Parts: sequence; structure tokens; C-alpha cells
Amino acid sequence: MPLEALSFPWLGRQSYRPQHPSRPFFPLQTDHLHVVAANRGRFGVHHPIKHHKPRFTAGPWKQAHATFYEGGSGTFGGACGYHDVVQEGYGLETVALSNALFNNGLSCGACYEIKCVDEPQWCKPGNPILSVTATNNCPPNWNQASDNGGWCNPPREHFDIAKPVFFNIAEYKAGIIPVTYRRVPCQKKGGMRFTITGNPYFNEVLVWNVGGAGDIISVQVKGSDKLKWTAMSRMWGQRWVTGAKMVGESLTFRVEASDRRHSTSWHVAPKTWQFGQTFEGKNFR
Repeated sequence: MPLEALSFPWLGRQSYRPQHPSRPFFPLQTDHLHVVAANRGRFGVHHPIKHHKPRFTAGPWKQAHATFYEGGSGTFGGACGYHDVVQEGYGLETVALSNALFNNGLSCGACYEIKCVDEPQWCKPGNPILSVTATNNCPPNWNQASDNGGWCNPPREHFDIAKPVFFNIAEYKAGIIPVTYRRVPCQKKGGMRFTITGNPYFNEVLVWNVGGAGDIISVQVKGSDKLKWTAMSRMWGQRWVTGAKMVGESLTFRVEASDRRHSTSWHVAPKTWQFGQTFEGKNFR
């Protein structure tokens, strides 16, 4: 149906009406025309148009170096707050990041592909790719030079790989190897996990098994009764805390990943939840 332009000073812009004298007229602002068009010209009916952010994709290959360090499933997740990297689904395919990559713990959960390069005597034949998750920090060693022992000193981008899997790409005798690496989407089984610990006055939530970008930069919690949407503070790694009263309410968590995508896990914890329990929510794809 053709539209006739009208001027309405109180609207501060131009509006339109259908050229049909027997039908009711509803003022329509020009910046709403696309909404009406999307709704097949039904005036007054505005359905929201959802805009989905694209999924996280692999980044470019970059150059760095890698070493390995000793430990076990209960220690490879130290600086990120993970309890046991094997039980929590990461396996031993984990890595400690230098400060240049660690981002003060916000990079915990990010996934990488790493290849040993340019050292035929140390690299495994065919330069296989090692897929790892960031679960720890490789701190600086200011007592040693950056090119002689202080491998994780800023501004070096360095990977300290869990020893059991370092051998998948290089010989242990190499000590330090040149590598190429890139960020990749995290492929996780099942939903995102929320482990609640602490006490009624200090609630702590560990977020783990995160797909997509893998690293969480903000967490909000909402209860089913009095607890409104509340932003949690990051204590360290992927441990988030709040002093708000959570006990006795069904809990919903909303997380934001580093690629600015959001995921909301509605009522994942029932009203009867207890400290020490883990709940499975919605994951990124």
C-alpha cells in the first residue's frame, strides 16, 4: 500500500500514513519502517529482530617458543583455578601461558594449536599439531635473561607445555623449541559447567568446560526470587565471586566470552543446591 508523508513536529521527524481514508491511521516513524517491513506491513506489531554474533573462528598463525614443565592433573590448572584438568575434561593437553598471553588470567580456557618448526633434529616428523587449552601461567623469571632461561619474561609470547604432551611434537632433549601457534575454537563435550563453593556470605563459582572462544570475561547470576541480575567479580583465573545471597534460590548464569558472545544457562541450579556441587548449562557452539 502506498504511503503518504506527513510532518509531525512533536515527533521531531517525518511520519507516514497509508493513502486509504477508511482505515485507521497510526503515526509511523521513519526509523521504524524496516521493522514494519520485516513484519509484512502489519502496523503496530513489532517483533524483535535477533542479531547473532558469528561463531569464534581460528586466528592467524604466529611465531613463538615453547618449553615443557613437570606436574600432574591436579597442578596443571593452578593459576586458572581448575581443580583437576583430567576430571574437568581438559586432559593433559594443557599449557601455561607467559604473561604476554595470559592477560592476568582472563585467557584461562582459551584453546590453541601449536606446531614445532625449523628444528628438524628436535621436531617430530611431519610437524604434527598439538591442540591445548590454557590452564596455567608461566611467570617471569627476572633472575635470567629473556633469551637465556627467562623464557616467559615480557614481552615474549611463550608456551610452557605440560610435559606428558610436549613429546607429541618434539623431543624432550630440545629443551626449548621454536613454534607457530594460533587461537582456535574450543571443542568441548557437553555443556558449560558451574561449580559453586564458598559459604552463604561468600559465593565462589568456577566456570569450566567452555566451548567457542573458551575464555570468559564476565559472569552474572540471577535467582528465582529476590536475587536480581548481579555481576560477579573475578577473583583469579576463572573463579568468580559475589557476596550476594544466592542460597535458597534457583540460579541462572549468564557468561560473556572474549569474542563478546553471551550464553545464558537458565535455572541450572535448583533451589536446593548445595556448596560443592557442579551444574551443567548451555555451551557455546
